[in-house]
Amino acid sequence: METAKKTQIPSIIKHKKNRISYSMGDKAFILVDVIILFIFFVIIVYPLLYVVASSFSAGKVLSGLSLIPEHVSLDGYTSVFEYPYTWGSIWNSVVYTVLGTGIAMIVTVLCAYALAQNFGFGKFCMTLCLITMYFGGGLIPTYICMKNLGLLNTMWAILLPSALSIYNMIVMRTYFKTQIPQELHESAEIDGCGEWRYMFQIVLPLSGAVLAVITLYYAVARWNAYFDSMIYLQKKELLPLQNIMRELLIVGNTENMTSDMKSEAIAQQRAELLKYSLIVISSLPMMVLYPFVQKYFVKGVMLGSVKG
Repeated sequence: METAKKTQIPSIIKHKKNRISYSMGDKAFILVDVIILFIFFVIIVYPLLYVVASSFSAGKVLSGLSLIPEHVSLDGYTSVFEYPYTWGSIWNSVVYTVLGTGIAMIVTVLCAYALAQNFGFGKFCMTLCLITMYFGGGLIPTYICMKNLGLLNTMWAILLPSALSIYNMIVMRTYFKTQIPQELHESAEIDGCGEWRYMFQIVLPLSGAVLAVITLYYAVARWNAYFDSMIYLQKKELLPLQNIMRELLIVGNTENMTSDMKSEAIAQQRAELLKYSLIVISSLPMMVLYPFVQKYFVKGVMLGSVKG
């Protein structure tokens, strides 16, 4: 027993030596930091939980700070999915998001990689790209251009005009220019590696963080976009979910216009329930997608955030 105790003493002492000792000032700072972060956490999470709880309430908006509905009901979701264009609009949004993000990433990678290389007209091309961030052709000229190209009432009217975000391209270009060593390019050229092979087999595999972040940027923007489809699409069969949500909200508010006070109150409750259900349905896909790329988010943004 004495030998066992003697053998345990050094490990305990070693464990205590490895522990970090905090001063009173450090402990106070950590405590204040935790309290502030918890407050921010509550401020951010509570509205989300309130919306989700309200979407399951039986036509009655939650009162006070309660997050538990008195009567759980799926009437809001049932009303949304019973609308004839809901499922088609969800499919359209998925198609626009997947194809739009894919096209945007291809264009962004090619443009960013080219501008990251040292060639004669690089600065001039970069200046042209920057000009488009501050000056546009305007809504009417753009609409006329889309009409002359025959893109109205087609999916390409949604996918092509916004295929490139200059901001995202600058972030990716800066990443290629600052995080991929130029010596790597030179050694690849000595070994007979061409530009296409160097980009696909060396640069892109080393750029997973920024690619994941820019993909998330494009996917969220595509999923939430509604203005272009409102302008260029007149067929309901082609409208994305965001436009159908807007139409449902308008229909729900129109139903409130009745002379019967009781019916008006019921219609108002139904409109509120419909609104919360639509928020949950439209936000859920991006909330599910975010955790898969969250680990790359901070790294990708910080590494490519110094633009030049």
